[in-house]
Amino acid sequence: MDSELVRRVGFAVVAIPLALLIVWYGGLPLAALLAVAGALGTGELFGLAERGGTRPARALGMATAAAIPLVTYLALARPSFGSAVAEAGLYAAALWLVLLLTWGLAARSPADRPLEAVSVTLLGVAYTGGLPAFLLLIRHGQLPLQSWAGAWLVFFPLVVTWVCDTAAMFGGRTFGGPRLAPTVSPGKTRSGTAAGVIGALAVAPLFSAWIFPRVGVEMRLWQAVAVAGVLSVMGQVGDLAESLFKREAGVKDSSHLIPGHGGVLDRLDSLYFGVPVTAAMYRFFGVI
Repeated sequence: MDSELVRRVGFAVVAIPLALLIVWYGGLPLAALLAVAGALGTGELFGLAERGGTRPARALGMATAAAIPLVTYLALARPSFGSAVAEAGLYAAALWLVLLLTWGLAARSPADRPLEAVSVTLLGVAYTGGLPAFLLLIRHGQLPLQSWAGAWLVFFPLVVTWVCDTAAMFGGRTFGGPRLAPTVSPGKTRSGTAAGVIGALAVAPLFSAWIFPRVGVEMRLWQAVAVAGVLSVMGQVGDLAESLFKREAGVKDSSHLIPGHGGVLDRLDSLYFGVPVTAAMYRFFGVI
């Protein structure tokens, strides 16, 4: 077992039970965790852009990314606040964009790549703050605090993604073969991608037959397989999307924050795509 895998396992032994506890409880602790992850992920994305000479609105972007999950939770938990957000949200988004553009005018000269600075700021907020907030719709769309049903609905896409990533890593190492996207991520192989899909699909029957019935979640086997199958593809696309950004910046990891995993972007890249896709499929199937 190589040293990187040892660090990954050691981190997982601590992080997974803690994450399950926070997701089971839900509420502000979960929203706060997503807020911290959003701010850190946005900061890492900005760091990648800064390596190429683009300087986004770091403070504004990180603060907004952190605010999105907090506002989302309050809108779900308090109907009156949610109604106000639904009514004023479009105006607030427009005013925020006006503020961002005004910042670009005041803080960046034409030589400072203002278009790129504004664009990366907007991307960071939507990518690392907005997409993960869909996890709160899964957890609190209909379910209260301290809910095992809510916890396992959230953990289903997380476990599918983790198993997919692990199976892809071992499958690629074992079988090798043609590269999946050599200009973006030279280490990924087509055999690893196939192994990841198979691993993800293997998780669905476990949840459908054993976990979901015990916590009161009604999801048929074919629905769980469909979610897992889509996630196995979209999660790997999300991984490649983040790899594309790192390739442009010329770095292997977005940061060194998490032992054995790199940064927040490295750990959540698949979930940025997987969480909103899962929320949409849950809603389509009537699960949430």
